[in-house]
Amino acid sequence: MSRSRTVGTKSRIAEGQIAVVTGAGSGIGRAIASCLNDSGVRVLGCGRGEPRENLETEIHWRCADVSRPDDIRSLGRTVAQMPGRLGILVNNAGIQLEKNIVATTDDDWSMVMGTNCRGVFNACREFIPIMESLGGGVIVNIGSISGNFADPGLALYNASKGFVHALTRSIAVDHGPLIRCNAVSPGWIMTEMAQAAFQESSDVAQVKADALARHPVGRLGLPADIANMVRWLVSDDASFVTGQCMTVDGGLTAASPIRTDLY
Repeated sequence: MSRSRTVGTKSRIAEGQIAVVTGAGSGIGRAIASCLNDSGVRVLGCGRGEPRENLETEIHWRCADVSRPDDIRSLGRTVAQMPGRLGILVNNAGIQLEKNIVATTDDDWSMVMGTNCRGVFNACREFIPIMESLGGGVIVNIGSISGNFADPGLALYNASKGFVHALTRSIAVDHGPLIRCNAVSPGWIMTEMAQAAFQESSDVAQVKADALARHPVGRLGLPADIANMVRWLVSDDASFVTGQCMTVDGGLTAASPIRTDLY
């Protein structure tokens, strides 16, 4: 029988760690970077341009396109010069494209798969050996409920998130026990990406009201909801959790799609 452990008010993250957070310039990535920074982790954030939202002064920033192996290798050299030990990688960078497969071009494929799939692959390939050489670490990949349930008109995005989920499991199996690897699958989180999706509707107010009614918690998600899950997954409190895709969607996918109570 296992012994009980005292649970603190905050998840415990080992001191002296460095976290690399991709796509940290806005939305979910920015919330994750801030949350880890507030937890005492030294954060290196990156994005293809300068951050669209203000970051804490303690957070280090580098411009990097995760689809380019040279950019990821450059991030690795930056990490090597920072005080502390690389122990956390959060693959958050992602692109959403609203097209079905027939309308999708070769350039669309390269853009979406380059960031959402190859970007995760590039970062994991670069940083796993570093973390293993330092005694281990934790990877959190940001997937999506779209990797389990197909959103209409998002063919490549849906497929790319399915890839992220599958790669997460493979990393956990191949690189344990030194590396724990999990994915977080957000639902409707109020970011620029979600707002753009709402704007595609002819009746934005009605679509938002319908979306809200389908969430048992009674609200749509916030970037902080995902950041809090990431903080727990990289903490010692989640030391027995690996190879999992953790859904954070306010109960959206728990309910039947047939909801007569909404009409």
